[in-house]
Amino acid sequence: MNFKSWAPLGAVALAIASMTSAHAADKSVAVTAIVEHPALDAVRDGVQAALKAEGFESGKNLKWQYQSAQGNTGTAAQIARKFVGDKPDAIVAIATPSAQAVVASTKTVPVVFSAVTDPVAAKLVASWEPSKTNVTGVSDLLALDKQMDLVKQVVPGAKRVGMVYNPGEANSVVVVKELQKLLPTLGMTLVEAAAPRSVDVGSAARSLIGKVDVIYTSTDNNVVSAYEALVKVGQDAKIPLVASDTDSVKRGAVAAYGINYRDLGEQTGRMVARILKGEAPGTIKPEVSTKMELFVNPGAAEKQGIKLSEALVKSAAEVVK
Repeated sequence: MNFKSWAPLGAVALAIASMTSAHAADKSVAVTAIVEHPALDAVRDGVQAALKAEGFESGKNLKWQYQSAQGNTGTAAQIARKFVGDKPDAIVAIATPSAQAVVASTKTVPVVFSAVTDPVAAKLVASWEPSKTNVTGVSDLLALDKQMDLVKQVVPGAKRVGMVYNPGEANSVVVVKELQKLLPTLGMTLVEAAAPRSVDVGSAARSLIGKVDVIYTSTDNNVVSAYEALVKVGQDAKIPLVASDTDSVKRGAVAAYGINYRDLGEQTGRMVARILKGEAPGTIKPEVSTKMELFVNPGAAEKQGIKLSEALVKSAAEVVK
């Protein structure tokens, strides 16, 4: 058989290889987070797991890429522009600063935010109804009255609640404003300390010594990424730390009544899958995670000068040893 008789077969083989290659990456998802810390990493991993469960597996029929902005909003904007230029089928933006950067960069590529406390205040969407734009997502909004109930259970006599936060992070500003309204109705006051960068968290916490009975930490990304600095102050000054992020309990907070961020990621991933299957993001109503869990750390409590009640420890979903 001469070469010419093989040519059509070669062409067929090339066509099959081309089709296989195209199929291997027939959907693409780009994921970005403002910083890497356990809660946001759990969201990312949850998204990927849910996509796999929905039939979209990295390396098979899904092109998956991930980049962290390492806490830098300028880097977040650069990542957003790069991802938009890649024209993926969806961009997942984890945490408020990354979501704001991506939404500012595109009006056409589908964007699914996750771990954003208040997407309306952050101007990602106009309301909690379907946006009719390219944006939808899942919020980690917490009921602050329940958070303060936990504070009272951990430190029954607490009157002054300290909070370290980044005034440049929209989700943290929302929490501060809400606590400023809520705490006086509970006979308590809020004492704030600004930490514009992660390296400022320790000094901001130290500024609260002698001024507060307890420190409450929200899901502020600067604070969570530098939580060990806060824990050191809590131990040295005997100020209990109550968190809204359950992963922070494993790192030294006394207790947290918060969202399971792996579940939040899976909820987000299922929403992304709907978009990959053809739904328009603007027709999907933004969601809030509803699964809440109580984590406690009796050892951390002792180091921070208190003892948790037996009833509180027994009611926890997880007791960190």
